[in-house]
Amino acid sequence: MNHIIKYSDFKSVGEEINKKQIILIHSGRYINDYLASLKFRYNGEYNKIPNYVVTREGDILQLLSDKEYSKIFHSDEVNQNSITICLENLGWLTKEPLTNHYVNWIGDIYNGDVFERKWRDYYFWQPYTDRQIEVTSELCEELLKNNDIPQKITGHNTKINGIEKFEGIVTRSNYESDYTDLSPAFNFENFLKKIENE
Repeated sequence: MNHIIKYSDFKSVGEEINKKQIILIHSGRYINDYLASLKFRYNGEYNKIPNYVVTREGDILQLLSDKEYSKIFHSDEVNQNSITICLENLGWLTKEPLTNHYVNWIGDIYNGDVFERKWRDYYFWQPYTDRQIEVTSELCEELLKNNDIPQKITGHNTKINGIEKFEGIVTRSNYESDYTDLSPAFNFENFLKKIENE
């Protein structure tokens, strides 16, 4: 597995040893902008910090230890019981009229290939990279073993009632239909194969 880079000195809200879930989310912006927003928002007191970030190139940044947690979700119980992995990804995109490019929710320009599928009122999505999926599966496998989390995964991104009771790998969009991460551009089939083959 790629070397894990300890990144900066983020503060957690607390610690919990008995983790039950790994929750996959995405950044919604480019990696440098995302990390800057985590560092400097609310004068450095921003408290929605993931444990890990996986860049599009496959680098793994550790922002909090496995036992630490922040306030990614509204539920303290969900936060305490989970390890959060954030994938660098712009999420949903809008085609700019009379141009060849797309923009994300904050106006960042994207010129690459898009994944097209209507889902939750959006049509265009930035693809996740094959390297990201590979590295994320390796990281998940290590976290499952090190934290005694069952090797189970929902395997899709739709809302599931009672998902907070599931033990294994989930996505933020499994929790609420307002969330769009992980998006339909994530290749769950390949991810499942890699997890099962570990």
